[in-house]
Amino acid sequence: MKDPESRTIFAGVDGRTDTELPEWYRERHGDADPVTFAEAVRDLPQAVETTVAYQNPYTDEWVETERFNALVEPSRAREQARDEDTETDPLFHVPTDSYAIINPVDVYGPLEEVLREETIDGTPLGEVMFGEIRRYRGGGEVHMDIMFDGLEVRLPGRSDSITMGVTSGYDFFGEHAVYVEGFAQDGYCSNTMRSLTDKEVIKHVGDVRNFRTWWEELLAQVELVADDLFEFIRDAQDIDLDFSELPFTVTEFYTLLGFPDYLAERAADDAEANAASPFEIDMWTLHSGATYALTHFFQGKEGASLDQYVRIANDILFNPEGTIERVEQAYEQQLEADGDDGSQASLAGERALASIERVSDDLQEKVEQFEDREDALRERFQEAMA
Repeated sequence: MKDPESRTIFAGVDGRTDTELPEWYRERHGDADPVTFAEAVRDLPQAVETTVAYQNPYTDEWVETERFNALVEPSRAREQARDEDTETDPLFHVPTDSYAIINPVDVYGPLEEVLREETIDGTPLGEVMFGEIRRYRGGGEVHMDIMFDGLEVRLPGRSDSITMGVTSGYDFFGEHAVYVEGFAQDGYCSNTMRSLTDKEVIKHVGDVRNFRTWWEELLAQVELVADDLFEFIRDAQDIDLDFSELPFTVTEFYTLLGFPDYLAERAADDAEANAASPFEIDMWTLHSGATYALTHFFQGKEGASLDQYVRIANDILFNPEGTIERVEQAYEQQLEADGDDGSQASLAGERALASIERVSDDLQEKVEQFEDREDALRERFQEAMA
């Protein structure tokens, strides 16, 4: 992803906690000096409304309008008024008057309350929380990862766990509503797993709902995912793709799914390096290759451009049948686009498609197991949100 303008590492919900970063996270971030979550949130830029005017081109007079309100950062506006920093631009956005400002404390203040009360193994979540906040565009766009040490998935044979949490963010430019979704980070390789729950969104329009209830429901979902993620991973480890029998390489597997070439190459390199055999790779390892590429080499911005590839990566783990179907369709379209160069080429194409179909057929006996687990998880989501 594009580097943020600044990062803030935090540990513990407030000054009453004595939380330290997990060793694997501290090693990744070097000499980070974490602050508390409450301090980090209150250090984020705020937004306030101010009057908008337009200049009449015939009279050169400025005319105020009630149809729009400018969103500005108050401390920067104050500095500008004092001529302390004439280059600082306090303006974020000029939305219509239906826009409702949601400042960071409005969203994350209620989360602090929930984290002081909700527990894991008898310990308040606020005492085991850690993560980072990333700022873009002068702090007008913010994304953050919030994780909970101990809310984790442990895989056999690995010392480092997969730590669960949420990722959340917003902006003041009218592009990103306030959002939150399930998130995890693999301490073994620092790969991030996003969109582990449906993305919940609150738009900057109309009545803003009770954030405390929102957070309670979302954290309940994350705990449910943690319970089931191990089973999804274990099932995916039992599904192997034998690339010696398939008409495409590992890199081409990712490009057929929709990854751009530079990501497909990185994903394939990682999957082949971590597989017992570079020719026979299980779906969990293929998923890990995808998350490795997205975590460490994605060149776009956080948000919609990243989300489309996250969905592809997650399908490799949670929907292997759909993944193979997508590959088969893309390969068939590729054959059609290449045209029929004769009976020999046509026969080769049919054989290639048949080899993909055999993989799909072999998956059928395991598909029901995935679907049953996903249905059960969604039912528990609905119960948690009720």
